[in-house]
Amino acid sequence: MTAVQLNAEILRNLGAIAEDESMLKRVAKYLRKLVSEKESDPTLLSKEEFFARLDKAEKEIAEGKGITFTNRDEMNVWLNSL
Repeated sequence: MTAVQLNAEILRNLGAIAEDESMLKRVAKYLRKLVSEKESDPTLLSKEEFFARLDKAEKEIAEGKGITFTNRDEMNVWLNSL
């Protein structure tokens, strides 16, 4: 489903409860919760931040700064050390 379709569905559903103040309060509370989760999640990146990190990683790999493993056990040891 596209963002436009999702927005249309959300607006249709809001229209169905537009006269019910208690339902609208619940929706508003839930939306505030979702927004605060998004703002507080350090793993969420903008498109620009994501591609900047990719560019940096590619540059580091080209400079020989990447980490390589010869087998799964080496990789697991490194991951467990984090």
